[in-house]
Amino acid sequence: QVQLVESGGGLVQAGGSLRLSCAASGRTKAMGWFRQAPGKEREFVAAINWSGGYTYYTDSVRGRFTISRDNAKSAVYLQMNSLKPEDTALYYCAASTAVQPGLSYYEYDYWGQGTQVTVSS
Repeated sequence: QVQLVESGGGLVQAGGSLRLSCAASGRTKAMGWFRQAPGKEREFVAAINWSGGYTYYTDSVRGRFTISRDNAKSAVYLQMNSLKPEDTALYYCAASTAVQPGLSYYEYDYWGQGTQVTVSS
């Protein structure tokens, strides 16, 4: 059983930056970030494989967000730059038992409680 705890969310103006962190209680394989805005379905944001050599992004954040990991610390990060009001959502960290990450929420086995990101215009 893996427990995930996110941190780093907050309120920021459009154009600003935030760095989300996710601490895992044990060793993890593929990791991902998802987000869910009020009234919308949970959507994929970014994912990274076990070694960190492969990363994946949804089109709307590519070039603005960067996912990374530190396996020595059992942590994964999401650096978010040039934030837009449409990035406002509850951001979830997720862990998979697979080596390669999936792009769908049902491909992940463990979830954190989420951290709120609010971008004001």
